[in-house]
Amino acid sequence: MTLSRQSWMTPMAALAIIAISIPALAAETPRTAGTPTVRRIVVSIPDRKLALIENDEVVSIYSVAVGAPVSPSPVGAFVVVNRVANPTFYKPGTIVAPGESNPIGTRWIGLSAKGYGIHGTNVPGSIGAAKSHGCIRLRNRDVEQLFQRVRSGDVVELHAERTAELTQLFTASR
Repeated sequence: MTLSRQSWMTPMAALAIIAISIPALAAETPRTAGTPTVRRIVVSIPDRKLALIENDEVVSIYSVAVGAPVSPSPVGAFVVVNRVANPTFYKPGTIVAPGESNPIGTRWIGLSAKGYGIHGTNVPGSIGAAKSHGCIRLRNRDVEQLFQRVRSGDVVELHAERTAELTQLFTASR
């Protein structure tokens, strides 16, 4: 059986209209229990704050330590690549098992920037300062809360300068 151009164009045009309309309908459809959560973490390095945002709503804001001037935190958009509860700390010549003396605390959230992550600390007094080797450091209780919600593939934005969005995000939430 051969189809004329006109006989297959009409169904194709209808499919094209439906395909174009679906994103617009999705934007108007309220979220349901089965709808995936769109999550991102936004870090303001100058404010030393981290915001967890889900479906464009601020869920939590935490104080953090950021990279020291000699070892600054990377800047840009990254993704979460792994999550480790009770991690072991490794550095050349040193291995620290999970526990109170572990410098990365009770949780590790690894980023796509190799060697960098969001983690806890065994020095909670460093929170709010530029003291880390480039990672984003939280109090253990805070990183444990964050760890429960974050998943591999979530976007993490590290900002070196204040933007209008950051000012609004972190000023309105203080």
